[in-house]
Amino acid sequence: MKKAALLLFSILSLTSCKKENTKTQNAEDKTEMAQTVQEIAKFKGQQVTGVTVSQQGRIFVNFPRWRPAVIASVAEVVDGKPISYPNTKWNNWEIGQEVNDSVFVAVQSVVAFENDLYVLDTRSPLFKGVIGAPKLFVFDLKTNTLKRTYTFPKESFHKDSYINDLRVDKENESIYLTDSGHAGLIILNIKTGKAKRVLDNHFSTKAEADHLTINGKEWKNTIHSDGIALNPINKKLYFHALTGYTLYAIDVQTLLKGTEIEIEKAVEKVAKTVAPDGMIFDANGNLYYADLEQNAIMKMDAAGAVTTLVKGEKVRWADTFSIHDNVLYYTNSRINEITGPIDDMIFGLNTIKL
Repeated sequence: MKKAALLLFSILSLTSCKKENTKTQNAEDKTEMAQTVQEIAKFKGQQVTGVTVSQQGRIFVNFPRWRPAVIASVAEVVDGKPISYPNTKWNNWEIGQEVNDSVFVAVQSVVAFENDLYVLDTRSPLFKGVIGAPKLFVFDLKTNTLKRTYTFPKESFHKDSYINDLRVDKENESIYLTDSGHAGLIILNIKTGKAKRVLDNHFSTKAEADHLTINGKEWKNTIHSDGIALNPINKKLYFHALTGYTLYAIDVQTLLKGTEIEIEKAVEKVAKTVAPDGMIFDANGNLYYADLEQNAIMKMDAAGAVTTLVKGEKVRWADTFSIHDNVLYYTNSRINEITGPIDDMIFGLNTIKL
């Protein structure tokens, strides 16, 4: 009887130790995850979407005009604080005021490339339609002055367009852009400023769903071609609808030189994926993108293998990505969480070491 009691006690003790060790291990895992993600800036009442980091390590963010009271459309983050870029005058436009080529109206993306900062102005405040034409402003980061303004020709966009994101292809003197409001891609010639629209309302640029399910709740919206990324290894352009689950790609030479029929035939279905927002490649051909429905950031390596980079409460609609010095920067735009005023909401800029 005593032997049985001792044996039972030993088993219970071992089980207790295992449970305690599991709890400790889980706690360590959570701590490790918390240490991996670092918040480097937060913005109260200002919904950040875009982020980009220059070669010199300067950090820029943008705040779309999805509602009134946007303090700055474009800002440089200095010591964790947003400073209007290039100055307050460029950022003081308000809804109802006159529009000109020296103000930001509704900025959706900022992209630093070499010594320039590309600022994509949808010119569609509150999603109520394009005012005039979308603009792409290019600023010289050495002097912080305007270098060039691209005005999109009328044949390259629609009234309900929302030009969303861009990638610069210096080798082919082109800039590629997605239109998430009216499905399609735009190709802008860097030298001439001419632009053409391709894959307009094509299945590869159109949304596949009218909602996403996040934290058990439906977020109802239909967002077309959104994420865009240029692969430095195979020289293909990758793109993805936001409310969709398919990643597509196309060789840039066909995109630039092919007829519309040739371009449509050249579109490749890369993989079935989660629903992302922005996307970015690193120098080795690894693709990073969000899993909006699971509060995660994913990595697809050059061979197509997919792993989870980070998941949890520190990922709240990872919107846009930038890579500098082997560190991934991403914004939490919390789009699905907004049901009313955002005055007391905090939107963050985070980093993860790759």
